[in-house]
Amino acid sequence: MATTRQWQLASRPVGEPTAENFDLVTVDRPEPDDGEVLVKTLYQSVDPYMRGRMRDAESYAEPWDVGDPMEAGVVGEVLESEADEFAAGDVVTGNLLWAEHAVADADELQPVNPDLGPISTALGVLGMPGVTAFWGLLDVGDPNPGDTVVVSAAAGAVGSVVGQLARISGARVVGTAGSDEKTEWLTEELGFDAAINYKETDDLGSAMAEACPDGIDVYFDNVGGPITDAVWPRLNVHSRVAVCGQIALYNETEVPTGPRKLAKLIETRAKVEGLLVGDYQDRWGEALERLSTFVQEDEIRYRENVVEGFENAPDAFLGLFEGENIGKQLVKVGERGD
Repeated sequence: MATTRQWQLASRPVGEPTAENFDLVTVDRPEPDDGEVLVKTLYQSVDPYMRGRMRDAESYAEPWDVGDPMEAGVVGEVLESEADEFAAGDVVTGNLLWAEHAVADADELQPVNPDLGPISTALGVLGMPGVTAFWGLLDVGDPNPGDTVVVSAAAGAVGSVVGQLARISGARVVGTAGSDEKTEWLTEELGFDAAINYKETDDLGSAMAEACPDGIDVYFDNVGGPITDAVWPRLNVHSRVAVCGQIALYNETEVPTGPRKLAKLIETRAKVEGLLVGDYQDRWGEALERLSTFVQEDEIRYRENVVEGFENAPDAFLGLFEGENIGKQLVKVGERGD
């Protein structure tokens, strides 16, 4: 029988994950049953939310068990199909195993249209991160022309799209990122009005005040921690906060004491709302249609940081916590047609 490789959760991390938490194993390649397809992975996504699935704790995403294969967003090629919806050679995307090959129900997959952009974008600007940015900003953040919008982790897959959508909406856009290369990309290429390198800033509060002299109307929070602390005093009356991620806290062994800043919400009557892209499943196509138009018209630009080789998937994931990526972090696993 043919074999394939997959990554399994070897152990639960304490604090920041390490390579020892992952185990690369060889298993029999699965065969599709009725209504299923066999997919060869071409690109695999790695995303910060996966850190939560490595814990033995309830969350919005079910945790992985030790010894089980991990899961990721995948773009792949159909090798065998036992479903009417797809044929061999089709390119599809879905949430599949961290594996070179995986079987999935046809109704769990979506076709990828190569005419909209490179197929890898189905995991980035034209996939889950793009849709998260689109509805998170436009529905939760609800920016108006002239508003000041602040985006943390602004050089990431979600934040970079958020900032550009805010610019298109007529807002003044400020981003935070962790290097001069990233902040330069935000201001010189993506059209952000200002950007703060938080790693080189001794006083985030003063930097935020300087970048946002008229206060902050919308905060798209991908990070939490000290950056959010610096934003809070600058919130304007009736401001909106979209809480999308808290990567600054994902590796903490104990949840920091708090929150202690809620009194600001009384003063500002601000709205703070958590964001899960799954809540917009029935509006996914609407977002992708708009995003693809913006990309084709060069209104939205994107970057992909592609790590070559399935064996390097854990390194790509761990790199998220070191801030290595600009734009979407991907693993290239295979070539179409091989």
